[in-house]
Amino acid sequence: MIHFILNEEEISTSIPPGMVLLDFIRYHRHLLGTKIGCREGDCGACTVLVGKLLDGELHYESMTCCLMPIGNAQGKHIVTIEGINPAPGVVNGLNPVQQAVVNAGATQCGFCTPGFVMSLAGFCLSNKEATKENAIAAVDGNICRCTGYKSIERAAEKIAELMKTRKDEAPVKFVSEQNILPAYFSSVKSKLLSLTNDQFLTSLAGRPVPDSHPDSYRDPIVVGGGTDLYVQKHDDMTHADTRFLFDDPALKGITKEGNKCVMGPSVTVTDLKNSAIINEAFPEFQQYAKLVSSTPIRNMATIAGNFINASPIGDFTVFFLALNAQLVLSDGKSKRELPLRKLYKGYKQLDKRPGEYIERVWFELPGKNTFFHFEKVSKRTHLDIASVNSAISLSMNGDVIAHAGISAGGVGPIPLYLQKTSAFLRRRTISEEIIKDAIEMAQTEISPISDARGSKEYKRLLLGQLIKAHFIHLNHPGGE
Repeated sequence: MIHFILNEEEISTSIPPGMVLLDFIRYHRHLLGTKIGCREGDCGACTVLVGKLLDGELHYESMTCCLMPIGNAQGKHIVTIEGINPAPGVVNGLNPVQQAVVNAGATQCGFCTPGFVMSLAGFCLSNKEATKENAIAAVDGNICRCTGYKSIERAAEKIAELMKTRKDEAPVKFVSEQNILPAYFSSVKSKLLSLTNDQFLTSLAGRPVPDSHPDSYRDPIVVGGGTDLYVQKHDDMTHADTRFLFDDPALKGITKEGNKCVMGPSVTVTDLKNSAIINEAFPEFQQYAKLVSSTPIRNMATIAGNFINASPIGDFTVFFLALNAQLVLSDGKSKRELPLRKLYKGYKQLDKRPGEYIERVWFELPGKNTFFHFEKVSKRTHLDIASVNSAISLSMNGDVIAHAGISAGGVGPIPLYLQKTSAFLRRRTISEEIIKDAIEMAQTEISPISDARGSKEYKRLLLGQLIKAHFIHLNHPGGE
């Protein structure tokens, strides 16, 4: 059984845990305010809020439920647009978030409006500073095709002004007491504490399934956030036997062990963004993360899912290839360590045995003489997959490169570690000639193809330009 709270109602269901939450909300509970749009996590029409207990406190995040298996709702509070409506009898029947959208003229056909409202409600439930910029950033995963974004931005600004009086008060308490969201939010924490999840089979990732279970449960599909898997195999996953890494407490966390950063496989991009360890090691990480997907997807996408998905343009795969990240693989009984650089054997082919999953990831933290930089080019600046992306890690001894690691995506059948180029740069003094030679060396290691993201010639040119950008940034940090 899967147990969670949907708006104000406690839910217990035995439907397949691989079914996406969107289908359960619309077809089983008949809550039609949550819309079906792209079914790929791009449009935001299906945005819901997901509340969970972290260290005894209730935290909410926006997520696109078209990509969220209902198994990941276990033990959480799921909020749809119906769940934030005021009690009957309230003037106009709107809460302040909804009213701000109306007053700004920020809706037209209305199809996308529930998603925008839910994302803005998520901003009200967050600990983020009440600024116009943060409010607008909350809707970076929502697309409107007819209203015009300036009116939506004006609505976001009004909501930010509304939240400025919160100060240090807990978000859930504030929005409940100020009638920004319904009063029942104040009782959700105690209700979640009463839910049990020790009987939920699919949450047992990391532990071998007992022999007493049917054969069909012995080798289930291990799923992270599912943000790309459900785009590719939505129908197959609905009835697939699955176990989920997402939010398994044993597989979360970002810690520092000596000079190593150790991450659980179910760490999300948002977890990376919020990590003091990551932000200290990579001062520009917030800018890098903005180039990757959107807030709802970043709240769901896991680091292990990014690696195992094996996309040739996986942003964080390329990021961690340059850092020589190491994987600890486990089948629940035995473990082995494998460099990320050796995981990929061919297109979607991995050096991973059946039943193995990533148990943890670690990499050496950059030293004070280490330079790191990530670049990405896509057709849209945000919410788009890369045409070409690249990362570089250089350990410097004065002007001499003591060690180099360069990676690239979109220029071959797998995410590439440019081994020859990296080796060429070692023990070299940086100069325009050396950079030119490195670019020529990189061209010998790649085999791009022409597709919807650009011609193979364009991608070769792009990689050369990104390598130049790395070295320009080395000499002019923070510059253009």
